[in-house]
Amino acid sequence: MEEVQEEQSQPLAGQDSENEIVAEGASFVHGEPPQDGDSPPKVESEVEVLHEKVTKQIIKEGYGQKPSKYATCFVHYRAWTESTQHKFEDTWHEQQPVELVLGKEKKEMEGLAIGIFSMKSGERALLHVGWEFGYGKEGSFSFPNVPPMADILYEVELIGFDETKEGKARSDMTVEERIGTADRRKMDGNALFKEEKLEEAMQQYEMAIAYMGDDFMFQLFGKYRDMALAVKNPCHLNMAACLIKLKRYEEAIGHCSLVLGEDENNAKALFRRGKARAELGQTDAAREDFAKARKYAPEDKAIVRELRVLAEHDKAVYQKQKEIYKGIFGPRPEPKPQRASWLVVIWQWLLSLIYRIFKSGRQKTE
Repeated sequence: MEEVQEEQSQPLAGQDSENEIVAEGASFVHGEPPQDGDSPPKVESEVEVLHEKVTKQIIKEGYGQKPSKYATCFVHYRAWTESTQHKFEDTWHEQQPVELVLGKEKKEMEGLAIGIFSMKSGERALLHVGWEFGYGKEGSFSFPNVPPMADILYEVELIGFDETKEGKARSDMTVEERIGTADRRKMDGNALFKEEKLEEAMQQYEMAIAYMGDDFMFQLFGKYRDMALAVKNPCHLNMAACLIKLKRYEEAIGHCSLVLGEDENNAKALFRRGKARAELGQTDAAREDFAKARKYAPEDKAIVRELRVLAEHDKAVYQKQKEIYKGIFGPRPEPKPQRASWLVVIWQWLLSLIYRIFKSGRQKTE
């Protein structure tokens, strides 16, 4: 595989490049991540019977084609036992999508696979799976812990899929194949971004990142690790740019922090994390990120602009606080003259009287 080449001159934090999209100024799709609840979602859409033991209700419509047999699918899902409403698995919480080769899934995932067969990329659905197509008569007493004969509810999202006739899993790919597949996903994401389809673009970036998982990265060193990071880090940065536009700032901070864990001097990661922190009102942390970004990209006008915005914000906050305190305490009172003690007044009167008597006596003697 031909190695992915970066531009020789590093783009500035506020500029665009082929590998790292800048989302500032672009319109965005209003999308929300699934709710982080402990209970299955309540869905009102029509029930579709996929199998005698598997039904589906669509939560969010997808787009494009449906996967075929032996397609390598990347999914996020949550799973509950229907009778007890106990959640026993959540890949969103673990922030790691699951890879599933349709037709080669484990027996306990058979019902989930039937549901995925019927889905389009980006689609999210609620699946009802009978125990016969789940963990069976015996259940599972290890991880996950599922009781015997338990019907299962899945909230599942098909992030995307690769159509391969042989159903080749990531673990069976060479290093070059995995990096190449991830790079193609990244480029597909960039194309979708240019069409302002941010949610679809993020799905492509997330699939690219899935090919560069921790288990894979730990095995790489030297040239191959550099090649993988040249694909993985731009995907995290592009995800952050999209998430900022979608106002999902905490998630954007997470992606930037992952890049900074590999490259602490990455100006784009510092800039975008600063943007997300500023939106959350974390002005001190945002200022620190922007100051570091400026150190590594001193000519970047976008960084200077953000620092100026923070300075103006601080000034406005100071003036507002000044007005508030002024209203609470009011103007400083003028000092009042202290009332003289009555003893001092009497003493002064006696001295004055004695002086007049003495003066009057001298005049008579003269």
